Amino acid sequence: MSSKKVKLAWDDLQMSEREQQALAEYLTFLSEGKTERKAWQLLESWAENRGFLPLDDLRSFEQGQKVRLSVRAKAGILAIAGRRPLKDGFRLVAAHIDAPRLDIKQNPLYEEEGMAFFKTHYYGGIKKYQWTALPLALHGVVFLKEGHKVEISVGENEEDPIFTINDLLPHLAKEQYDKKLREAIPGEGLNLLIGHNPVNEDGEERVKHAILNILKTKYSIDEDDFVSAELEVVPAGKARYAGFDRSFIVGYGQDDRVCSFAAWRAIEKIEKPEWTTIVLFADKEEIGSDSNTGMKARYLENFVAELLALQNGTYDGLMVRRSMARAKALSADVAAGYDPNFAEVMDKRNSAFMGRGIVISKYTGSRGKAESNDANPEFVAEVRRIFDEAKITWQTAELGKVDQGGGGTIAQYMAVYGMEVLDCGVGILSMHAPWETSSVADLIMMMRGYHAFLAYNA
Repeated sequence: MSSKKVKLAWDDLQMSEREQQALAEYLTFLSEGKTERKAWQLLESWAENRGFLPLDDLRSFEQGQKVRLSVRAKAGILAIAGRRPLKDGFRLVAAHIDAPRLDIKQNPLYEEEGMAFFKTHYYGGIKKYQWTALPLALHGVVFLKEGHKVEISVGENEEDPIFTINDLLPHLAKEQYDKKLREAIPGEGLNLLIGHNPVNEDGEERVKHAILNILKTKYSIDEDDFVSAELEVVPAGKARYAGFDRSFIVGYGQDDRVCSFAAWRAIEKIEKPEWTTIVLFADKEEIGSDSNTGMKARYLENFVAELLALQNGTYDGLMVRRSMARAKALSADVAAGYDPNFAEVMDKRNSAFMGRGIVISKYTGSRGKAESNDANPEFVAEVRRIFDEAKITWQTAELGKVDQGGGGTIAQYMAVYGMEVLDCGVGILSMHAPWETSSVADLIMMMRGYHAFLAYNA
């Protein structure tokens, strides 16, 4: 009886110069694209430079034509017309560009005992204790009453100040130590320390007034303007290689910007595909894919309808539904990387191992496959064949032991259209922590795998 041979992605790597350049570009993407707005801004800029035209500028959609759609400046779609008509279906890789973080509340600014703070509301599934005593940066936009947009980015440049959230010293933490991890730092305790130097005048809340003076002078922001702000607190600092051999990448937001970047690199290399080729970058996945920028919104369907109208001269709702149902898609999201330090929560026979290549997950969901897309085996076999023919190192996995918990992806929101969907990404260590870890070898295999899927002719 033979056992399955372990295959490492490193064994077949032999990176090209283009792929080495892609790694440097990925570090830039992680370091600069720390919010969904900035991530899409980078992606759209790259796409524009590669000839992807705004949808509104298109007058036809013929093989090789490239098009882009920005969705509220926080999500977007890129597409290249295929030789076959779009009504016959398309190939799709869909990822998300939002990440767990802290959001500034609408009435955030207050002073307490000579210190000024911002109140925050955490976004997505975080371990709250991981966000204390950490260098933090502030990114986002504020829309003033008259509609003017103010962009804010503080904490990334060396000359910038940073921010932090205080933790309790261990000498006085007896009661804190006795609490469960989820209770040790309450959500209302995640208050961002932003200032300490008061205005030189009499009165109450002199530090708060000093902060308001800075905001007014530098950004033209009044306290009331926080009501129409979208400000995100993220870890300060650049993504870096990790390990003596530089085999890992550590950075914020790799769930799911690692897959988003790989999807971009995959479509960037395609010129005249057989099938219309689409990559999608969604927002709001970390909080259930709601809102008009999440995957539950219908911008993919509307985008396909627009392209079909360009090809056929008129809108045909039935043709749109047929095109969506005939599509084949990869839900590009990360898997939980096997960590020997936490082996007790993993099923070792069904885990994503670092350095063993791209991961396919037939299903995700929680416990009894709740809130999951469960891919059809016919489609799983097709993806296996594509990867094998392209010599892609791949593995299969699910998210930990059945009763430990779980999580979903955007796959289920694509599957409602009838299209074939399979979850496909890479393993990540320290998922949802301020700093996450990916494997260089896995990233390269994922870029190759997404390209092989999008460019497949059958």
